Amino acid sequence: MRRWLLALMAVLSALGLGAAPVTATSQVLGHDLCHAVTPADAQSVPLPAFQCRGQPDNYQQASLWLRADLTTPGIDRHDLTLMMHNSRFDHLRVGFLYTDGQLHWQQIATGRFGAHWRAGGQIVFSAPHRDAPLQAMVLRFDRLTHYEYLRLRLLGGDEASQQATVLATAVGGALLLLLLGALYNASLAVAVRRQFPAWQAAWAACMVVWGLFWSQLVLLVTPEVAGAPSAQICTALACLAITLATQSALTTLSRDHLPQLPRRITMALGLGVGLIGVPLSLMRSGAIAQWAVVLDVLTLSTLLAVAVCLTLAWRRGSGEARAFAGAWIVPMAALASTQFLDMDTLLWGGGAQLLVLLAAAWQTLWLSVAATHRFARIRLERDRARQAAASAQDLARRDPLTALRNRRGFIEKAEAMLDISRRDGSPLALLLLDVDKFKAINDTHGHEAGDQVLCTLAARLARWDGAVCTVARFGGEEFAAMVSGLSGNPLLHFAENMREGLAQCDHGKAVGTVTVSVGLAQAERPETFQSLYRRADEALYQAKRQGRNRVMVAHIEPPTMESQLILPEGLTAV
Repeated sequence: MRRWLLALMAVLSALGLGAAPVTATSQVLGHDLCHAVTPADAQSVPLPAFQCRGQPDNYQQASLWLRADLTTPGIDRHDLTLMMHNSRFDHLRVGFLYTDGQLHWQQIATGRFGAHWRAGGQIVFSAPHRDAPLQAMVLRFDRLTHYEYLRLRLLGGDEASQQATVLATAVGGALLLLLLGALYNASLAVAVRRQFPAWQAAWAACMVVWGLFWSQLVLLVTPEVAGAPSAQICTALACLAITLATQSALTTLSRDHLPQLPRRITMALGLGVGLIGVPLSLMRSGAIAQWAVVLDVLTLSTLLAVAVCLTLAWRRGSGEARAFAGAWIVPMAALASTQFLDMDTLLWGGGAQLLVLLAAAWQTLWLSVAATHRFARIRLERDRARQAAASAQDLARRDPLTALRNRRGFIEKAEAMLDISRRDGSPLALLLLDVDKFKAINDTHGHEAGDQVLCTLAARLARWDGAVCTVARFGGEEFAAMVSGLSGNPLLHFAENMREGLAQCDHGKAVGTVTVSVGLAQAERPETFQSLYRRADEALYQAKRQGRNRVMVAHIEPPTMESQLILPEGLTAV
């Protein structure tokens, strides 16, 4: 856990959260400003009569005027900047009123923010520098969706620049982490063919798009979405992100660890958040505040349901639930805190949105690491299983006493060598070797001594085992060797060297010298292993009949075999 905390501190530091706080004085404008409402169609009207009590009403299809007194102590009336969070309105005019009676206006409109926007969803208006100090500030919103959603702050010019820089750094770092997480999880989903990383990639990608619209970085490419369009798109994407995150959490929990009822309830809640985001994102007037309350309740209910699912799966032994809990605890706390705490003054004006963006970056980072560990463990277990299966298959083809191939393993290898010989025409031969008078060894010295003799002979035979020669214990005291690339006299000399090498094995004074008889058959084309074995076995039988400890060659072409092969001294053709 300590390592994760250190990693979190490093990430937050990289995102700018470790920066020193700004010391300049700033003032948050609350929702108790003097206000007035006039028809929205009036292009140029004198300042209306402001009312400083109560809350404004009937302004969604009209013009809402706000007035802030700037004579409050602590405000630098010669260097002042207004920073506000983007909201839904058609047109905004900001007027700076000086003590000499001059009123300087600045304005923006939907799709035309000009140079007034900043990363982090901020809109900035700087008062012109004049000798006369500022007296008041007037704002006129045309067709504002909701007055209570406005977040206005007054700062000094230097402080506003510093906060904008830090906010842009934090947003850029969080978006970069989310983008990398989306790409990584997408590639992971393709590699492992699992649903969880695919849903996680979709969620991270949705958060990247949401972050681009909320932070207004998208205005670098499409400035026409500035204002209400980007705010509406953000609402829809935020609701979709909750739906995707819920699905991501549920897909990582197996049915053995999570019952169907809580799974379905949580899925329905997450889907409900996504659906309610559609009408809420399209609304410009009406009961938007009531719909927002419904969305808040659904969001908190979804978070609670996900927490219940993770707890149930954790108690049932789900390792994925434990990993997911560490990833979800930060976003859960962030989203929950936005419902109960005032975030307007936090995180350099980024407020709840920046907190959620940073929490999402933390979540995707945690889940990417957790998924990597999880699938690495699965791959390791799979590789071990494959290795065990391959080892079991190899053991099934090995003689347990001598560790040479057994009959099954030898036949499979021999048939493969026969196929190669048929294709490229290379020579191939089968040698059958049988221990002479082995029954007498067992009867005289015991089966343990007989087993030792077989192991000694097998160890010597293993020296020939390789790319061109495959050896095996074929059964009982019989061994076999399949030799490729040799024919005629070289093959016969090879068989004789093998027989002599086995006869030189040291079996101890009690047992003495042990010899073998060899039956040799060179493969014809076409020929099956069964026919090749039958001819080699006949040659071995003749070697036994003619006195043992010798090599006998089966005829390849019976009428001319002896005329075609020049046999070394002591070798006989059958």
